[in-house]
Amino acid sequence: MADPQAVNPDPTNAAKTDARRHHDPRVRGFASDNYAGAHPEVLAALALANGGHQVAYGEDDYTENLQRIVRSHFGGRAEAFPVFNGTGANVVALQAVTDRWGAVIAAETAHINVDEGGAPERMGGLKLLTVPTPDGKLTPELIDRQAYGWEDEHRAMPQVVSITQNTELGTVYTPDEIRAICEHAHERGMKVHLDGARVSNAAASLDVPMRTFTHTVGVDIMSFGGTKNGMLFGEAVVVLNPDAVRAMKHLRKLSMQLASKMRFVSVQLEAMLARDLWLRNARHANAMAQRLADGVRQVDGVEILYPVQANAVFARLPHEVSERLQKHYRFYFWDEAAGDVRWMCSFDTTEDDVDGFVQALKEEMAR
Repeated sequence: MADPQAVNPDPTNAAKTDARRHHDPRVRGFASDNYAGAHPEVLAALALANGGHQVAYGEDDYTENLQRIVRSHFGGRAEAFPVFNGTGANVVALQAVTDRWGAVIAAETAHINVDEGGAPERMGGLKLLTVPTPDGKLTPELIDRQAYGWEDEHRAMPQVVSITQNTELGTVYTPDEIRAICEHAHERGMKVHLDGARVSNAAASLDVPMRTFTHTVGVDIMSFGGTKNGMLFGEAVVVLNPDAVRAMKHLRKLSMQLASKMRFVSVQLEAMLARDLWLRNARHANAMAQRLADGVRQVDGVEILYPVQANAVFARLPHEVSERLQKHYRFYFWDEAAGDVRWMCSFDTTEDDVDGFVQALKEEMAR
């Protein structure tokens, strides 16, 4: 007879491992909030969900409980569909509210247009109709530059307006601005999708519940982001208006976004949303961005490009200064030809991180 301990090892015993740390945890940067690790409360939740057997593919207790929590944030009809990543969330959500001949109106700077490798077009079969904006935000007037030709069989049919909250330029829509977009889109028979990769940062900036600028003002479907705000992996498509959406569970599977061990995505979302971890993390990241902006404003020759309303600071400075700084702090050029850069803060950015970077910036600008 087999040793039962060999078949069912005690999950409380630490497993022997040859794993070792391959990075220096003291190294910090401002390249992306994706660079940060997972929040300790999220890691604790993952350990809590481990052990024993749970039904696969979303029929587990954690995914069921997540629905109750999501409805408390986004309205009584809301339903969450956990997925692996943000690109998957956006592609699945947009497919759910378009026909094969449909098109999506979005800002030219939108993540779905610039940073998803063509996934909405290639994997989702969608046409993106983009509009240049001064600050990353759409308006009803800007939407109308692409909202036409519904009966023209030679043109992809505008069926969805996709907005990002907060935007790729770090700016934040007010609830009234999103309400105006939703009313305008719905009057024209279009639905509204919200890319919420940093929706927690937007809510923290506005100091309002997330429902105030989503469900309450008429958004039909959204992508809820957790990875940038302290999760290890995973996001969710949140259906706010079930009447506007069809076949979500089939689309999720077809799009390779159905996790077999979904409890490990759902428990992270639960850890973020059940209490206030999502808000604490976002408020801290936003505060560090404000501290960074305040410090940068004191440096002659550096220009802040957009209002700092969430956890991003966009700036323009001499190209050679940025290159020297990048040897000590990771960050990305936004427009290398113009010398524009983006500095991101995360839930684990410290005041010392910010102050050290500002001091390094001052020294490099003085050289």
